[in-house]
Amino acid sequence: MELPELQARLARVMDERGLWPADSPWVRPTMETYARHLFAPDRLWTWDGEAYVNVDRASDAKAWADLVYADPADSTITQVSDGLPTSSLSCEEVVADMLDSLMLEAGQPTLELGAATGRNARLLAERAGPGMVTTVEYDPRLAATAAANLAATGGGVEVITGDGVAGAPGRKFLRVISTFAVEEVPWAWVAQTAPGGRIVTPWGRLGHVALTVAPDGQSATGWVQGLATFMPARGTNQGLEWDQIRGSRPPAAEEPFARDVQQLHQNASLLFALRVIAPDIRVRTATDNSAVTIWLHDGHTSWATIASDMGEGTGVSRQGGPRRLAAELDAAWKQWVAAGAPSLYDFGMTRTWEGQYIWAHDPETGPRWSTAETPPLRAA
Repeated sequence: MELPELQARLARVMDERGLWPADSPWVRPTMETYARHLFAPDRLWTWDGEAYVNVDRASDAKAWADLVYADPADSTITQVSDGLPTSSLSCEEVVADMLDSLMLEAGQPTLELGAATGRNARLLAERAGPGMVTTVEYDPRLAATAAANLAATGGGVEVITGDGVAGAPGRKFLRVISTFAVEEVPWAWVAQTAPGGRIVTPWGRLGHVALTVAPDGQSATGWVQGLATFMPARGTNQGLEWDQIRGSRPPAAEEPFARDVQQLHQNASLLFALRVIAPDIRVRTATDNSAVTIWLHDGHTSWATIASDMGEGTGVSRQGGPRRLAAELDAAWKQWVAAGAPSLYDFGMTRTWEGQYIWAHDPETGPRWSTAETPPLRAA
């Protein structure tokens, strides 16, 4: 298929799945006008099962186009550094969802953090207007690419090369949106957002939040908006991977795991809650027929697997290292149940200059958890 046909197919799938935001009718026509392929570099990357390999438009135009116009939930990797993805065209459904969450109106000064190829900044500028959008990009090469793409599609956007974590010092905005994930929302973002302004950012590489700055400018609070997996800020120490920690040593412990492993695989709200309550435990799940396997690790010294038997919910944990991650996961699960098993959309975040916490149900009276990897500040 030609690029316009692939673009139309992606838009149709978005429509069939109800992914175009009804409350922001400007999003769909703007995303269709500024299509993904207009901002995709001639070299893309894909995972071949062992490593990320490049796909060049000149040598394989079909494979290149298929990567640009994949499923709405698939991002398009545009840069790989040291064997890991470091930039991408975000997946279509999350771009639409985050634009909707931003509640952007014409004439609102807007700061984007992480320009990448420039597409998201173009979408913002078409809504906010010429001269209203500033975008910050850490990588000078990406900043140059974004600037060229933005100039070719209408201009009107300021591109700054710098660290997005610091924002744009000395300025004030009504809307701030990040295209990379942070564990803690930088206070600079709150300080650079006018009272009543809105900040939308991925958090913890799992969900994205929308925060409104308080009238006194001393805090920002808001609800989780949905699931989104984004790359972390540049320079983030991601620690070791599961197989690096696991190595070839035999498990130090093998124990039954009494909870329903299949629920952990299927329930996005539970997965998000565990990310909140036990922030340093990384969880990955997969299923093979009716069996489910859970991989846990802390990025440093400890690992675990939990495997269910065919057709059974409970499983067996095997783990190594100084921590017993399966037991810690079980304790976090128990906290989630005690808090009323809140859904993904029952969670919210508050950021003050002193720190940040996630809460459930109500920012003042609900249970809350610090994101500084400490126990809950208040019981459910």
